[in-house]
Amino acid sequence: MSLLLGLTAHELQGLLVKQEISSEDLVKEHLNKIKKVEGELHAFVTIAEKEALQAAQKVDEKRSRGEELSPLAGIPMALSDNILTAGIKTTCSSRMLENFIPPYSATVVEKLQAADTVLLGKCNLDEFAQGATTENSAFGATYNPHELKAVPGGACGGAAAAVAAEEVVFSLGTDASGDLRQPASFCGVIGLKPTYGSVSRYGVVTGASSLDQVGILTKDMTDCALVLNAISGHDPHDSMSIALAENEDYTGSLLNDVKGIKIGIPQEYLQAVDPEIITQLQEAVAKLEELGASCEKVTMPYRDAVLSTYQIIAAAEGSSNLARFDGVRYGFRVETEDLDTLYKKTRGQGFGTEVKKNIILGTYVLSSEQYEAYYLKALKVRTLIKDAIEKLFQDYDCLLLPTTPTVAFAFQDERANTLARDLDIWTCPANLAGIPALSLPWGMVKGLPVGLQFWGRAFAEKTLLRIGFALEQNTNRTRLSLKGKGVC
Repeated sequence: MSLLLGLTAHELQGLLVKQEISSEDLVKEHLNKIKKVEGELHAFVTIAEKEALQAAQKVDEKRSRGEELSPLAGIPMALSDNILTAGIKTTCSSRMLENFIPPYSATVVEKLQAADTVLLGKCNLDEFAQGATTENSAFGATYNPHELKAVPGGACGGAAAAVAAEEVVFSLGTDASGDLRQPASFCGVIGLKPTYGSVSRYGVVTGASSLDQVGILTKDMTDCALVLNAISGHDPHDSMSIALAENEDYTGSLLNDVKGIKIGIPQEYLQAVDPEIITQLQEAVAKLEELGASCEKVTMPYRDAVLSTYQIIAAAEGSSNLARFDGVRYGFRVETEDLDTLYKKTRGQGFGTEVKKNIILGTYVLSSEQYEAYYLKALKVRTLIKDAIEKLFQDYDCLLLPTTPTVAFAFQDERANTLARDLDIWTCPANLAGIPALSLPWGMVKGLPVGLQFWGRAFAEKTLLRIGFALEQNTNRTRLSLKGKGVC
């Protein structure tokens, strides 16, 4: 197996700069890995081999001419298949968009292209990012690289699995309720959801507009900071995009120092968590305190209301956003003699079961009879949850809790439906509050990865990067190997 496949973007960049390797050779190595493992893993919906090789050749030509290149130039990466790519299919893992080729790219894609990264393909996800296991894809499930009988998490399980299996160096996905952090935890990679509005959502097919945010999946914290540098910033195409400091450099926060950082541990979010994961979290607390941080137990109310609040808001916004997929303008279409039948058959055959359930729920809670009882009340509770979190940040720099209450479970586990439904409890409060959240790999339990989760104040990504980097530098628990397991 090529040693290149285990390296991070910044490690590979050192070899590229010295011209010890070429971007074309690097891309070929990763494409060969994809061909080797995709039959078992199924992390990709579309593989853009021709386009990737052409892009790599262009980067090599720029380098040979001595042009100044970004730290990510020539690095193979992937995108979750709900992020638009001009000229390359974007399916959202749905029959509704099975053959849809966008006429333009998302802003984050344009920024990565400007940084000369190399797109290898589009990754599998739960249809329209609605699910927690990547089983709800119209094109088949993705499998966990560490254990092929286990789920990779979702909705963006393909993007996480591709990084963990070393098919790509990094990937982007979206996170409306933990859709990126939860698979990061299950697959043993780093997952960062930035502050809402700090990264453009223009060109992202989103379900819940007020919750969703483009996020990053990487192998280490330095790569995470480099990718965040490349994709963050104001975008006039996105009305919710927020103007940040120009040319923000997140690598400056990669300090091996957490002295004086105050960390709160919400006790409510240790309930119903597997004892082995609690033990892992306690060991992380001990290490953080050894490094100079202070960790204290805190109370964060409204835990019992989190899931229903999220589900109502997400379903309502999703039903509205998905109304555009009607067979009239683009995408899947069932030809009929009248318009009403066209709508019914197109949406009935084009959408999967999970999406249809959420459309029905969202339509119900937005109906005139139920609007105040459900949707309006959910918005009020969301404000209470957000205020409670912000109150804690008056005294603490970040909050620490498990990313998930269990390690990745088997596809056939009798608890699978319950576990998949409840996973959002540990992640979606960060989306409801619009704050940044980081999932950091922290060792293994029963041969499967465990994720620690850190929440920060709005726009405090640097604090999360600093904590993650310190743990990375002082332990051997954040880089998980596939050697001898799953796909390798």
